[in-house]
Amino acid sequence: MKKKKALKTGLHLFEGKELSKNFPITTIKADSELVYPLSQHIGNPSVPTVAKGDRVLKGQKIAEADGFISVPIHSSVSGVVKAIENRLCENGEKRLSIVIENDFENDEVEGLGVKTDASNLTNEEIIKKIKDAGIVGLGGAGFPTHVKLMPKNAKEIDTIIINGCECEPYLTVDYRVMLEKGEQIVKAVRMILRLFPNARAIFGIEDNKADSIKVIKGFIQDDDKMDICSLKTKYPQGGERSLIYAITGRKINSKMLPADARCLVFNTSTCYAIYNALFENMPLLHRYMTISGDGVNQCNNFKVPLGMSHRSVIEGCGGLKEDACKIISGGPMTGTALGTLDIPVEKTSSSILAFTVDDVASIKESNCIRCGKCVSVCPANLVPQMLGQEIIHGNYERFEDLGGMECVNCGCCSYICPAKIPLTHMFKIGKAEIKKVLDEKAAKGGVINV
Repeated sequence: MKKKKALKTGLHLFEGKELSKNFPITTIKADSELVYPLSQHIGNPSVPTVAKGDRVLKGQKIAEADGFISVPIHSSVSGVVKAIENRLCENGEKRLSIVIENDFENDEVEGLGVKTDASNLTNEEIIKKIKDAGIVGLGGAGFPTHVKLMPKNAKEIDTIIINGCECEPYLTVDYRVMLEKGEQIVKAVRMILRLFPNARAIFGIEDNKADSIKVIKGFIQDDDKMDICSLKTKYPQGGERSLIYAITGRKINSKMLPADARCLVFNTSTCYAIYNALFENMPLLHRYMTISGDGVNQCNNFKVPLGMSHRSVIEGCGGLKEDACKIISGGPMTGTALGTLDIPVEKTSSSILAFTVDDVASIKESNCIRCGKCVSVCPANLVPQMLGQEIIHGNYERFEDLGGMECVNCGCCSYICPAKIPLTHMFKIGKAEIKKVLDEKAAKGGVINV
C-alpha cells in the first residue's frame, strides 16, 4: 500500500458520517409513479423510445442516447407510460421527462440480471455494454462512462484512479458500497485495466475509511496491477484534480482532461455499476444514496429505484423531524438546497440531507477584511477575494485572466470567509457568463481556445 498523502490546502470539516456509516444498504420499494428526466447526465439529453400509453418492463430502454456524449435511460419498474412532459428537477428547472405509472408486477425484460462470463468479451463489447447500460459518473459529475473509456491517447494512459474518498461530510454510501461490494468493484477494475494494457489502478481512499481499505485490499490478487493509496482525510481530497495530484503529482487545469495527464478517474459506485452491466446484465436502474442529518428521524443508506421522488425516499427513513428546516440534495458543501421534495431521484443523486438549523439563513454578509483565509484553503491556489471583486464589478474578462475558470466549486472559500461572502456562488455566475460568451462565439463560427 502506498504511503499516506495529504491535500496541502482545503479544510478539516466536521464529518457527520457516524450518523449513517454503520447502516448497511437496504433496498427501498418503488413509488406508484416514477419520473425519468431525459437530461440527467453531461451531454445531449436522451430521446424517448416509448409513447404515452405504452406498457414497459423493468430494465427496458425507454430513451436512447442522442449522439456520442449521451446515454440511454431504462425503466426501474414495469408499468404504463403515463405522460412525457416537463417535470420539476433538483436544480429548479423543469425538464422533459418520461412518467411511468408503476403496475407493481415487476415484469422484467428478457435476460435482465442473468450472470455473464465477462472474461470472453472483447474491448469493443465491454465499452458497448457499459454504454448500453446507461452508466455515467456516479461521483456527481454524470459524465458518460463509455466516453471516458475511449480517450484518444488510450495507449498513453498509465494510471487508473478509483476514487473512494467520499470527502463530503455526512455522505457514507460509497463507503458502504466498498464494504459490501468490494469484490465486485475489484472485478470491474480488472475489466477497465483490460482496455488500458499500459496502466495500473490505484484506489485513493481517505484514512477515515480504514475498514474499506482492508476490504478492498483483501480482494486484490498478487498478479493484479492494482494498489491502494491511503489519503489523509481532508476536504476536497476527492475532487478530481486534487486526487490526481495527490496520487501522481501531475497537475491539470480547466482546459485539460485527466487523460491529458495520462490518468482516468472512476468513482467506486461507478465501478460497481460497471460490474453489474458486464457480469449481471443489469443496466443502471438504481442509485445508492445516503439519507442523513439531524433533521431525519432515521438515517440510512438506500438502494433507490431511479425516478422515485425524494419525498418517498425520506418517508422510507421515517420522515423528517418537525423542526427540520433545511434539505439538501447532495453534500453540504457542493449540494443543492431544495424547496420541495417532489422531485425525482436521478443518476447523479447521491444523498438527501436534512437539518434542524439553517446556518446560511442566519448569516449576515459583511465587508471583506482582506484576511486571506480564502487563499489559504483554495485547492486551485486562487485568490478568491480578488476574483469576487471582479464579479461584483462585472469584469468577467479580468475574472478569467485571474484564473477564475480554474475554480472547482468546492465551497472552501465561502465556508472559511469570516465576512460570509458567498464567493463560490459568485464564481459560478462568473464562469456561466464566460461560458455564455464562448458558446456565442462558437455558434458564430469564431475560433476559441478551450
